[in-house]
Amino acid sequence: MSLSNPAPGSVAVITHDGKRDTVAVEEPLEIRSGDEPLAVTMRTPGHDEELALGFLYGEGLIDGPRATGLTDDLANNTIVVAGPLTRVPAARRFYTTSSCGVCGKGAIEEVIVHSERLPSWPGEPLDRELLAGLPDLLVQPGFARTGGLHATGLFDPAAALVCVREDVGRHNAMDKVIGWALTEGMLPLSSQLLCVSGRLSFELVQKAAVAGAPVLVGVGAPTSLAVELARDRNLTLCGFARGGRVNVYSADHRVKPL
Repeated sequence: MSLSNPAPGSVAVITHDGKRDTVAVEEPLEIRSGDEPLAVTMRTPGHDEELALGFLYGEGLIDGPRATGLTDDLANNTIVVAGPLTRVPAARRFYTTSSCGVCGKGAIEEVIVHSERLPSWPGEPLDRELLAGLPDLLVQPGFARTGGLHATGLFDPAAALVCVREDVGRHNAMDKVIGWALTEGMLPLSSQLLCVSGRLSFELVQKAAVAGAPVLVGVGAPTSLAVELARDRNLTLCGFARGGRVNVYSADHRVKPL
């Protein structure tokens, strides 16, 4: 089990209106392969190696664990991932913000998922109450202190929390969890559940599908592209998980009927 704890440098104290307040830190992280810059993302410091691995795995640039390390220059904000890459990245470099992991991509072809359709659920259909209750089981100490962090949690079919990560970017939190699972030899996540603390966007469905997770639950609403992609990849997408209820938008064969 890997639970999230606020990393050094992940929160900061500011003064406003004569009062002190704790806020989430947002800083750039550059991801390199050797000397080659690949991406810059705005993130909350902590679990940066997992973030880099999860991001590159989701982009199809690596297919397994890789050694990672800091550089001598800007060591706290640059991660180097050992090569070689599984494919040559596009000439355009990635730049992602903390709110959108696909902003700035030049063409829709850059974000199309190249993954197999997800297989059938290996066990009995899941209880809706279990899915609806996943957000309440997310451990979010950073959010408790700042109110400014998203979370992604990885659960087993019995709703036991396996790993959780926080970040100002919802896609970063997902990448951190997937990066952790990659280093633990758990991919594909064929019998696991993913839960996010916010809305369900296209990019989150993409990352879940590439990681092989058959079920993705969110506190908020899905977007139209998220639903379309989930249906295409046979991923069970569940939104508005709160108050003991949840909406199932795709692949409802994994969920017990009402």
